[in-house]
Amino acid sequence: MEKWKCIIVDDIEIDRLTVFSFVKECSFLEVVGVFSSSKDALEALSKGGIDVVFLDIEMPHFSGIDIRKKALEVPVCVFITSHAEFALEGFELEALDYIVKPLTFERFTLSLQRIHSYLEITSKAHLFESTLGADYIYIKEGHAQTKLKFSDILYLEALKNYTLLVTNQKKHRILRNLGNLLLEIDFQSFVRVHRGFAIQKHFIKKIHATDIELINGATIPIGRSYKSQLKQHL
Repeated sequence: MEKWKCIIVDDIEIDRLTVFSFVKECSFLEVVGVFSSSKDALEALSKGGIDVVFLDIEMPHFSGIDIRKKALEVPVCVFITSHAEFALEGFELEALDYIVKPLTFERFTLSLQRIHSYLEITSKAHLFESTLGADYIYIKEGHAQTKLKFSDILYLEALKNYTLLVTNQKKHRILRNLGNLLLEIDFQSFVRVHRGFAIQKHFIKKIHATDIELINGATIPIGRSYKSQLKQHL
């Protein structure tokens, strides 16, 4: 199995050790550095070759936010902090996840699953070609091309710079972020209902206060800022 290189940055010893012990249980990550100093972490990141950084936010000299701003080339950043109010700023810096202390193995495992999914997608780098005005797209998957009808796509799910095209049979991954994808002419039939999701309205079975039930049983969350947009399309 391919291993991706990660570092851990936290000025609190018990939290560093906890993250290290959790990551050691993971088969796809290799810890190449554990730092209590933000300055030492920045020096390590400047050398390149790091795939994942687990990053505390509140630290002396440079905060985790400062470090991320200087190391946006690192594919995966997971912020770990005692303060939930930093979450929005963290996600604006393309963080893949945001974990609020105290750390638990169950919550950390969910983050590891998300990291693994994202890194596998980026390593395969699936691309797609869209035929304007047609009712299908071609998705390049390895050496093969899959012909996918727009009418078969239940919903779109954002995954950082990638988007999952979800059908009843499979999740197809393409190298295009959700916001840009929805600007394409061929994707005008999709309605964005959440920061991370867009759906085709003819697949809606029932709309609840906080989520949408699709005809295949999937449940899609509704973002508060997207409720009025959803009403306009229905």
